[in-house]
Amino acid sequence: MKIVASQHVASVNLATSDADLLPEWNLSDLYEGPNALELQKDLTRLVTEVEKFNKEYRGKLCELITDAQASIQFGVALEKYENLQDLLGRLMSYAGLLYSADTTDPQRIKFYGDIQEKVTNASAQLIFFQLELNRLDNADLMKVSQSGPSSRWKPWLEDIRKEKPHELDEKLEALFHEKYISGAAAWNRLFDETIASLRFNISGVELAIEPALNLMQDSDEGKRRDAAVEIGKTFKANLSIFTLITNTLAKDKEISDRWRGFEDVADARHLSNRVERNVVEALAKAVEESQPRLSHRYYKLKAKWLGKDKLDYWDRGAPLPSVPSKNYSWSEARDLVLEAYDSFSPRMAEIASNFFERKWIDAPVRPGKSPGAFSHPTVPSAHPYVLLNYQGKTRDVMTLAHELGHGVHQVLAARQGALMAPTPLTLAETASVFGEMLTFRALLAKTADKMQRRALLASKVEDMLNTVVRQMAFYAFERKVHNERRQGELTSDRICELWMSVQGASLGPSIRLGPGYETFWTYIPHFIHSPFYVYAYAFGDCLVNSLYGVYATAHEGFVDRYFSLLEAGGAKPYNELLAPFGLDAREASFWNIGLEMIEGFISELEKMEEA
Repeated sequence: MKIVASQHVASVNLATSDADLLPEWNLSDLYEGPNALELQKDLTRLVTEVEKFNKEYRGKLCELITDAQASIQFGVALEKYENLQDLLGRLMSYAGLLYSADTTDPQRIKFYGDIQEKVTNASAQLIFFQLELNRLDNADLMKVSQSGPSSRWKPWLEDIRKEKPHELDEKLEALFHEKYISGAAAWNRLFDETIASLRFNISGVELAIEPALNLMQDSDEGKRRDAAVEIGKTFKANLSIFTLITNTLAKDKEISDRWRGFEDVADARHLSNRVERNVVEALAKAVEESQPRLSHRYYKLKAKWLGKDKLDYWDRGAPLPSVPSKNYSWSEARDLVLEAYDSFSPRMAEIASNFFERKWIDAPVRPGKSPGAFSHPTVPSAHPYVLLNYQGKTRDVMTLAHELGHGVHQVLAARQGALMAPTPLTLAETASVFGEMLTFRALLAKTADKMQRRALLASKVEDMLNTVVRQMAFYAFERKVHNERRQGELTSDRICELWMSVQGASLGPSIRLGPGYETFWTYIPHFIHSPFYVYAYAFGDCLVNSLYGVYATAHEGFVDRYFSLLEAGGAKPYNELLAPFGLDAREASFWNIGLEMIEGFISELEKMEEA
């Protein structure tokens, strides 16, 4: 299915030479195409293998852990289950990546939906396995996994035990699972396809969402204002559909939470992240208390730079005046990131270089393409793929560094296999934010001009505020929406009110949140796809700030410990992985270490003003 850009919608390609053409990924390492013979064989094999697995193991796991001779077969069962998870993941990853490259193409939409249905039907028949494992006697299970063939999966077996209190009987689990594609997954698709189809008429040019949002970082205030007004206007025109999606998904989650016995609206996310609720609450409290000395203080300084008493909301991401905006070609961005990675570890740079050399990145902005950026791990038997919407700004370079950090992490964790490679969100942002920090430090070291240095430092502060303060404001907004939804449907106006209340508190008095901004909650995909995911960014940023502090003062042995952390994937809990660095996120003081780094950067900017 060839991607054809619409003649009526602006797309972006910063290429100035063949060497700088923005790359598009090659998905043939998964499958050659939607009609590939190998894909059809895998679909057939999936049905056969799942049916065979059911016949072999349903209702028989107890025998495999209590019979000494049969215990070897328990390891075989775990290996077969893991291989099936890898196959399911390969099929779904390919369909999802193909779809994300153009969410408006009817053929891709149908293919994605068809594969999702087949994968869901197959995986529903495997639900019994974890449920039966969690019904086994814990002492017997731990004994059989202590040594021998099944010992490799002992961390996974211990991990899934944590889900036991919230599991339902098999028929209910199967119903929840199968209804997902006609429930939450369908609403997710509606959101994606609605966002991708929106067009913003700015100064007579029709733009998709990514280039429209990009104009809010333009050096021309008039362009920023026009973009902001048009974006808000278009969001408002579609507000009813976003309100319906939000209400429906919040209710869907409430039903699931109630049946599973989760008390707090975010408890299911905390469980999947393998983090205690009080740890996240401590993070939220620390960030909220830091707002006056971080975001409020910084935006007051930025208003002064722009010659205003207050910033309008379209000025929040504006470049600094009197500093020529720097656009980075693709090759410049690639070299910057790889050099920064190499200065930390040649091994890290070598892994990252594969993404460029082997076409694991899709970088151009195209109509219909998913907005934002991600690194998809796919499955351990393959490799990750990175999606970007690259437009050449410093933040795009940092986004490249961020997603490649994810990619490196996913490559290293793949050795854990399909069951233990996925990293809980408590650590999922570690390598990505660390990669950003390495790239920023490398870029800062090369910048001698005072004005350029100030602009770079300011850009980093803004990124950190977006990662910590803004994301925790998102988390507060989600909490308000989900808590109120338990009492009944929310109107569009009420959701907008909740949005404005947390945005005003987090950004501070130096930003004027004028009419139009109240609808900007509508385009945040994490609210739709992964409720309460957002605190992982703040968790990761504060964690990396602390990690970088350890690295800056004690280089010896740090790289080896860092790679051990990444290679562990989801095989160890976050507190165990952080212990070698002398860090404990369960301590309230931990979060202040990360927040103080941001504060230090703001202090440096203030001193530059005085000099």
